[in-house]
Amino acid sequence: MGRMTTMLITGANKGLGRETARRLIAAGHDVWMAARDPRRGREAADALGGRFVALDVTDDASVAAARRTVEETSGGLDVLVNNAGITGDRVSVAETTAAHVDAVFATNVLGPVRVLHAFAPLLTRSDTGVVVNVSSGMGSMAITSDPERLESGIVALGYPASKAALNMLTTQYAKAYPDLRVNCVDPGYTATDLNDNTGTQTVEEGTEVIVRMAQVGPDGPTGRFFDARGEVPW
Repeated sequence: MGRMTTMLITGANKGLGRETARRLIAAGHDVWMAARDPRRGREAADALGGRFVALDVTDDASVAAARRTVEETSGGLDVLVNNAGITGDRVSVAETTAAHVDAVFATNVLGPVRVLHAFAPLLTRSDTGVVVNVSSGMGSMAITSDPERLESGIVALGYPASKAALNMLTTQYAKAYPDLRVNCVDPGYTATDLNDNTGTQTVEEGTEVIVRMAQVGPDGPTGRFFDARGEVPW
């Protein structure tokens, strides 16, 4: 390609998003680090040599402004990593209300829809358009019903349902945009602020599959679900 590969990562100021940005910048890509908090986002981008763009995945105007910034500055976008996500309030199933679930879906499901809707025209212009949706083993019907897996012992509504929904969005976008490579990934149980750093993997291990799938070529897989070891069952 005539220009450097341009990538955008949502929720990039900390955790998996930040480490993904660090690794992709180190690999020679031009990386937009999107974050809701301008101060934290700018600090992270300055520290790593990325470009900062303010982006709140729950806000139409914010996403539209971010798209304009990326298009005017970089001229296009090749790779989108939908990483921004929340677990929601830690409440029992009995205590979980529709409002609790709504808050999680606003970020984890509607967020990627909003961002992809805005950026798809740029991605489809690229020769190497790629989308990586950061999902979870908690979004897999197979894994959450497998007694051998840690995930089967976690019982919650909002977060697992949101990741299952994200997985379905992934397969549908892959069919709707056959020229893009659209996949979802399970980083594994990684120590980040999302789980109060209780995860058993480092962010280096957790980002392995995100970084790999962000760099797939035009002949790479699409509409599939991967972790560091390989394909993940739905």
